[in-house]
Amino acid sequence: MPIKLVALDLDDTLLDSGLKISEDCVRAIQEVRQRGIRVTISTGRMYSSALPYAQQLEIDVPLITYQGAWVKNTLSGEVLYFKPVPRKPAIEVLKYFKSAGVHCHSYYNDQLVMESLSAEGKFYSQLAGVEIVLVDDLIARLDTEDAMKIMAISHDEKQLLDMERNLKLNYGDNLHITRSKPYFLEVMHVQANKAKALEVVARHYGIHRQEVMAIGDSYNDLEMIEWAGLGVAMGNAFEPVKEAADFVTTSNEEEGVAEALRRFVL
Repeated sequence: MPIKLVALDLDDTLLDSGLKISEDCVRAIQEVRQRGIRVTISTGRMYSSALPYAQQLEIDVPLITYQGAWVKNTLSGEVLYFKPVPRKPAIEVLKYFKSAGVHCHSYYNDQLVMESLSAEGKFYSQLAGVEIVLVDDLIARLDTEDAMKIMAISHDEKQLLDMERNLKLNYGDNLHITRSKPYFLEVMHVQANKAKALEVVARHYGIHRQEVMAIGDSYNDLEMIEWAGLGVAMGNAFEPVKEAADFVTTSNEEEGVAEALRRFVL
């Protein structure tokens, strides 16, 4: 079936190592949109972090952010999907991260919220291009606001893998637990994943899943790539993502998104 909706991951997919969208990718996306095909961003980033890229591409389709926990229209502000982390497990996960001694932060009201300015927190803030909001107690904040997502960062990959296994063992049925990068461990509502959110966007426009193309590189893209009629993995994707995809394009440094769009859409 012809493609009517394209969902693009940002980091290590559409963005190069300098966190830029190449001119070739911009041109390919513009050509796709000119044919009446809808293009959206599907990212683990905050809405406010993804918005500048959507504006650069003149995307007028709801954005999938927070790994699918929040789907919001860039023009009208309409929210199509909202799945924050339930309060009780959010408290338990934050306590677990703190006891493990890793950097952790949360997201309240589309703000990046931390208790202290750690090196990992500063790095993440620069990567996301958003300001840090400091609070005395992340857990106390849950009394008044929902957590969109909770993240731990550790450059000890074995530690993070062990923590991921423990969380999935104890909360796998009630929370969505994934890694967007080897050192980013992210926790969301169980129904907050890119596939669920992409299904919401497709249904909003009356588009069948076989008419959807999804492109990504990391573990958090797996569900989306498997759900879409045409799932594409980047050349720099992790092996399980490549194995799940229908096609493997070139890397993000080689305009792999543009190649896939020209091959299957244009």
